[in-house]
Amino acid sequence: MSGNTDKAAGIANEAAGKVKQGVGKAVGSDKLKGEGAAQEAKGDVQQVKGDAKNAIKDGVNKVADAANKKL
Repeated sequence: MSGNTDKAAGIANEAAGKVKQGVGKAVGSDKLKGEGAAQEAKGDVQQVKGDAKNAIKDGVNKVADAANKKL
């Protein structure tokens, strides 16, 4: 997946996790609240992964641009 795809998936997982937590709280389900917290954490990790991929890609592109200018 690309960095932007990871970020989008992370945002979606984070939002779904928050909804699950809210529903779990509303119905008194500790299991659902836990699942929601886990999904939200997964979304956070996916977003960080996407940011890292984008940073690496930007760095590689800068190096490639610099190398091409010297040719």
